[in-house]
Amino acid sequence: MDLLFSPIGAAIAVGLAVLALVLAARSNRTSRALEDRMESYVARDAEHQAAQASAPGELRGSLYERAILPGAHRFVQALGRLAPGANVGHIQQKLNVAGRPGNLSPADFLGLRILLAAAGLGLGYFYGQAAANPRMALFGPLIGAVVGFMAPNYWLQSRMRQRQDVIQRALPDALDMLTVCVEAGLAFESALQRVGQQWKGALSDEFSRLVAEIRLGVARGQALRRFSERCDVPDVSSFVAILIQADSMGTSIAHVLQSQSEQMRVLRRQRAEEKANKAPIKMLVAMMLFIFPALFIVILGPAVPKIVEAFSGISGK
Repeated sequence: MDLLFSPIGAAIAVGLAVLALVLAARSNRTSRALEDRMESYVARDAEHQAAQASAPGELRGSLYERAILPGAHRFVQALGRLAPGANVGHIQQKLNVAGRPGNLSPADFLGLRILLAAAGLGLGYFYGQAAANPRMALFGPLIGAVVGFMAPNYWLQSRMRQRQDVIQRALPDALDMLTVCVEAGLAFESALQRVGQQWKGALSDEFSRLVAEIRLGVARGQALRRFSERCDVPDVSSFVAILIQADSMGTSIAHVLQSQSEQMRVLRRQRAEEKANKAPIKMLVAMMLFIFPALFIVILGPAVPKIVEAFSGISGK
């Protein structure tokens, strides 16, 4: 008993308590680590099962899909990380506007540009050597590298323009449906979700993403601004600006949607009239280059032998 209440006993008791706390913390940390590992294994197993379920055939995908394609993807990402990161945000914005084609990340896109530049360099070198031309041997690799490096950028710009054109054409009809849904009593987010479910295309995908962001807790104004940045269409930007202003001032969303849908229909009609006015000029160029020469050949062709014969007779006299 004296030993129990002595300083030595107190020190032993404190040491045992500290040891018990350390063991408990380590056990808790170990259990948490095991739980995390189990969750990761379960998630990985679920992804593997989903991939197997979606893969056709007994082999569940070819060798290209299972080995070559993932390895090439990792290699392209590694190349992209070597590029300077100053333009990553700008490239991310372009990819968002283009709709993330192929689920590309900025690292993937930069790596693809570097890889194609290297491929163009090699092709230009071999072409210059095969041509046996000193100038081609000098400028061929340079031209190939520049073309390979710039080709993905032009492709991305084309995808951006196509998607922006699709969104711009679909916006008036989508606003009409939004107006009907809101006037029928649906909330703005529910109306967006309904349009996203009933509509198919880039604009409906952006509506669904906008609703998801709002329901995750993002402020409506901030979610609308992100939606406008992803679309990068002037009509969408003006629509979002008016919506944010109406939301801040407490104006009726239904009235704003109705006025915006009418304005978008007017803009669409004006664009159609503008394209119709430009059509004769474009047709005139095509007629001068392709139709008129063929027409002249058909009309004047039979008279050419007689004209040649008449001139030859005059020269003979």
